[in-house]
Amino acid sequence: MTSTTTFPDDHATRRRVLRAVTIAACLPYLGLKVAWVAGSHLGIPEGSRLRGAGASLVVANAVTILMDAAVVVLALLLTRPWGKRVPAWLLVLPMWGAVGLLVPIMYGFPAQLVVRALGGSAAPSGRGGGEEPFLDEWVFGVVYTGFIVQGLALGTLFVLYARERWGHLWRGRVGDLPAHQLGRGRRAALTAAAVLAVLPGGVHLMWTCGVSAGLSPDLAAQYSGDFAAGESGYVLYAAATVAGVALLRVPARRTMRVPLRVPLLLAGVGSAASAAWGGWQLLAMLTALADDGRGPTATMAVAYAVQVIIGLLVLATGIRFFALRSARAAAL
Repeated sequence: MTSTTTFPDDHATRRRVLRAVTIAACLPYLGLKVAWVAGSHLGIPEGSRLRGAGASLVVANAVTILMDAAVVVLALLLTRPWGKRVPAWLLVLPMWGAVGLLVPIMYGFPAQLVVRALGGSAAPSGRGGGEEPFLDEWVFGVVYTGFIVQGLALGTLFVLYARERWGHLWRGRVGDLPAHQLGRGRRAALTAAAVLAVLPGGVHLMWTCGVSAGLSPDLAAQYSGDFAAGESGYVLYAAATVAGVALLRVPARRTMRVPLRVPLLLAGVGSAASAAWGGWQLLAMLTALADDGRGPTATMAVAYAVQVIIGLLVLATGIRFFALRSARAAAL
């Protein structure tokens, strides 16, 4: 997967527009984060625990600045001539992380707006701990809208890039997949991922339906339509992972004609979303535990840790799978 193919220029204008849109969508978030690092309280109301966070807030904001700046780099990589020479792993791994972090926002924020429009309850004031204010409501609208635009524009750029550079690797149908490209070890890893996905999928379904068992007291007290909408996404990501793996692992007669890209997309996006946000939530909760004694319950910690394991299993299997298909294509 280290091809240096020269891409056709039939999408040049579209790429430039999408690159500009992606970079522009990063600016509100980056601007807020830089302001907070500089000591501004823009969007942080009086009484918010963020005002007293000190050095930990600066470090957290610096990390997220680098993360969103990486989106700008990816947008350039996907549209500039030098991006055609980048090794596959140096592009695929950051894109896997970007997909995993952006997809839940692209689903969760609109889902919360729909729930509110239908009369569902919003999260408690500012979405912070208890009833204390956390951030002004406009911050979430500006930031999440920017993330959604980033996801759509960057995702389209990656599809254009990947289709031209590696499109031959997912052509065909599930039934055409050579047995050796999904050997015993890879089948075992995918089976393990699908089985493990049942655990977080079931736990998040329980929380979506309003059952507070396994939630920390703080989160249980904050249960709302917003929370349920976000939790429903985890159920969908687990279901997508299981569906994608099932199509690859045990194709039935009626699914043999399914395009190969369908299960690859389901398993890839589902596992990335589960793993990235599982890891992020786990890290945030463990940090909270270290800061003020608040943190995840054992159920929450296990669910999020399993999500990370699922993502790593699918990622490792996918890397090996595409490496074998790339080698086979090069030998033809």
